[in-house]
Amino acid sequence: MIEAFVLVVVKPGTEEKVYRELKKREDIKEIYRVYGEYDLLLRVEVPDIHLLDQFHDEVLRRIGNIEMTETLIASSYRG
Repeated sequence: MIEAFVLVVVKPGTEEKVYRELKKREDIKEIYRVYGEYDLLLRVEVPDIHLLDQFHDEVLRRIGNIEMTETLIASSYRG
């Protein structure tokens, strides 16, 4: 399982619209409104890296009000 955190910048005034669209997705486990450089923080879970690629290409890039994303793939500490 791949867990990733996606930082999202949206066009001003479209935060609620983007939130409602993303909330429908089962692979997005949590969505937070955040302050600062980014507007939304998503916690995404997908079975493998190929489905994360597909999520970016077929979900995020097709939402016209998303201006930029930054994806952080989570890794656990061992030891």
